[in-house]
Amino acid sequence: MKDPATTQPVWDVIVVGGGNAALCAALTACEAGAQVLLLEAAPKEWRGGNSVHTRNLRCMHDAPEDVLTEAYPEEEFWQDMFKVTAGKTTEHLTRLVIRESSRCRDWMRSHGVHFQPSLSGTLHLSRTNAFFMGGGKALVNAYFRSAEKLGVDIAYNTEVDRLEWDGPRFVAAWAGERRFAARACVVACGGYESNIPWQREAWGQNQWGEWTADNFLIRGTRFNMGVLLKHMLASGADAIGDPTQAHCVAIDARAPLFDGGITTRLDCVSLGIMVNQHGQRFYDEGEDFWPKRYAIWGRLIAGQQGQIGYAIIDAKAVGRFMPSVFPPIVANSLPELAGKLGLDPDTLVDTVARFNDACVEGDFDHAVLDNCHTQGITPAKTHWARRIDTPPYHGYALRPGITFTYLSVKVNDQAAVFVRGEPSPNLFAAGEVMSGNVLGQGYTAGVGMTIGTIFGRVAGQYAAQAALHSGVNHVAA
Repeated sequence: MKDPATTQPVWDVIVVGGGNAALCAALTACEAGAQVLLLEAAPKEWRGGNSVHTRNLRCMHDAPEDVLTEAYPEEEFWQDMFKVTAGKTTEHLTRLVIRESSRCRDWMRSHGVHFQPSLSGTLHLSRTNAFFMGGGKALVNAYFRSAEKLGVDIAYNTEVDRLEWDGPRFVAAWAGERRFAARACVVACGGYESNIPWQREAWGQNQWGEWTADNFLIRGTRFNMGVLLKHMLASGADAIGDPTQAHCVAIDARAPLFDGGITTRLDCVSLGIMVNQHGQRFYDEGEDFWPKRYAIWGRLIAGQQGQIGYAIIDAKAVGRFMPSVFPPIVANSLPELAGKLGLDPDTLVDTVARFNDACVEGDFDHAVLDNCHTQGITPAKTHWARRIDTPPYHGYALRPGITFTYLSVKVNDQAAVFVRGEPSPNLFAAGEVMSGNVLGQGYTAGVGMTIGTIFGRVAGQYAAQAALHSGVNHVAA
């Protein structure tokens, strides 16, 4: 095999990226007969992008299937997407993702991915989401093994920073002074979540004069800098999506700046209350099932002064959610807990007392939208509202955790990138870099991997088709 980092042949298809979407595109294009080069910005030991931190994908199915229970039909999936995005989604592209999600898992298995039933405490997902055996890291490794076996050329430490164009046509990818020419290209190199200066520019200063993004933590890879996305938008690729919208989760404030992954997320919010640094509640903690609401809490916290929130629960909630990677702050009284969290004790005690007084007794059931709610308090808690009165009390400080950004290149149902209003004949996109076509805002668990898988396969298919019918000579094997 030629060394792709030092030689300059023309490949059929170049795939930029090294995560789930990129690998699905590379494998699909290779299966279609294309000679494929995959360019991954990260070193081999950090390969896989954000996908290594995932654990499942959301799947449509009309009846129980191996690891999936009951049914999750197209219309319910679509209504979930419409609700979490508040209608800010491209329906025909979203329905493409939904329908194809019912057919992708056999293909995934053919490339070494294994599935397992959901674990207890995993956000009510046994019906809607298929879990990867060994998590996202195992999935990525399986795909890389399959790609190597099929003959995909892979170059690590290769950050593509610009493309060479002929009008709307892709000609070559450039990584510094290295040029990689091909008949077609799939861009699947993520968003710009790791680029803190860009995040800072997008979010700006809030009403308190704070630069909101200065307190963001990045749940995933440090290599998603958005360099190629910025170049493409500046070169005429059509944009879609709000630069401040993202998969933004409330995560433990003790998490590292990068690569904390899913283990830093805290799933206890719906079982207690959330307060800001002034000890005041600011949103309904029981608005809907956690899989449909966990990804709004990072943005809600980003809107608070200091970009910090505090989840407060009591002993009744312990054991009802996935354990946290960092231990909770524990105290036998609310004033003691407030002191340990750096909150004003009197204010927290008053907030909890008013919440407790507003709780209407009902039949508590965290598996359904129960009738335990508050009355006469703002904000209300519409489900799972129980008095916080049983010590020991637990608290967690939370920060906004950015998983991926939604500002994207616009694509069609063949994953072709729109350039000045027209789809490119040979430039395609998949995964986070085009996620804004489906996710205008909000999120529901597992749909990011579904978007990446489906559009990765679509992009790989049409990139191979564009390459193999372009009349350009094949690369010698």
